[in-house]
Amino acid sequence: MNSCRIAVVGATGAVGRVFLRILEERSFPASEIRVCASERSVGKRLSVNGQELVVEEATPKLLSEVDFAFISASGAVSLELAPVAKAQGALVIDDSSAFRMDPDVPLVVPEVNADDLDGHRGIVSIPNCSTTPLVMVLEPLMKVAGVRRVVVDTYQSVSGTGTAAVEELHAQSAHVLALRQAQGERDSVKPKVYPHQIAFNALPQVETFLENGYTSEEMKMLNETRKILHAPELMVSATCVRVPVAICHSEAIHIEFDRPVNPDEVRETLSAFPGVAVLDDPESSVYPMPVQAEGKDEVFVGRIRRDISHPNGIVMWVVSDNLRKGAALNALQIAEEVLSRELLVASRGRAKS
Repeated sequence: MNSCRIAVVGATGAVGRVFLRILEERSFPASEIRVCASERSVGKRLSVNGQELVVEEATPKLLSEVDFAFISASGAVSLELAPVAKAQGALVIDDSSAFRMDPDVPLVVPEVNADDLDGHRGIVSIPNCSTTPLVMVLEPLMKVAGVRRVVVDTYQSVSGTGTAAVEELHAQSAHVLALRQAQGERDSVKPKVYPHQIAFNALPQVETFLENGYTSEEMKMLNETRKILHAPELMVSATCVRVPVAICHSEAIHIEFDRPVNPDEVRETLSAFPGVAVLDDPESSVYPMPVQAEGKDEVFVGRIRRDISHPNGIVMWVVSDNLRKGAALNALQIAEEVLSRELLVASRGRAKS
């Protein structure tokens, strides 16, 4: 595999830090790593591959000196920096929603639609962290039988919102427990990140509500799933809930096929699909949970059963680490796929063999 120069924009954030760890774990062939973040983090030092790297500003000059620009920041940052990096000849792999639905930008989960990388135009998007596990199970099952409808309910961790949300969950939990121990009653908690208390609570709102009553997160799952699977007519309905879990998103997925499908066939199919692990022995209390999926690369699937409300239905429970496969790992796998397919812009001549 070729070696390359990379920039990580948002390196001090929750996804950025996980990304740097995965770089080490997978021995990604980076001959040079530049770490970038907002102005308040410039000058900080991060340890990567045994080196102390100084956080820099993502300037046009810096972006002209790399082959890949991994951006994990806000949509506004992506909209500003991605075109600059692209114009400088770098391949942008973007974690925001800024370019996901752009018809000229591939939206990629490598196990599912790596071929969409062919002919990229300098920017590749990774999907929302709740979409990725959904398409990872739908893709192999669509080869078993036609999928007519999907209903998915998500239970999303606070790290999907960022480091501040994780800190708020921890602080609120400690505050509420301390008050209950001291007074035996609940006291009000003033939320900052979310509209309501997240500790010991569940919020049926992830992102903003739209005119149709769905949230933007729920509509992302519909639109992104259709684009990744090349299924523009696929019916998908999502309800996204924020839960007091630090890391890992969970999903209850109901799939309606065009014919009856046996749960054993589903288990066998998913077990053979790269990146999916089946944990399904409910009688022994074996099923996926966030505490076991955290820090793991796989999308874990369990509680696979017939849907008793529909003769062609299958129901399952899915858990994955939203910071890894939902973001950082997926971005790095895209880069690995680009290198293996020799899709890095050849005219730059800087990707060393």
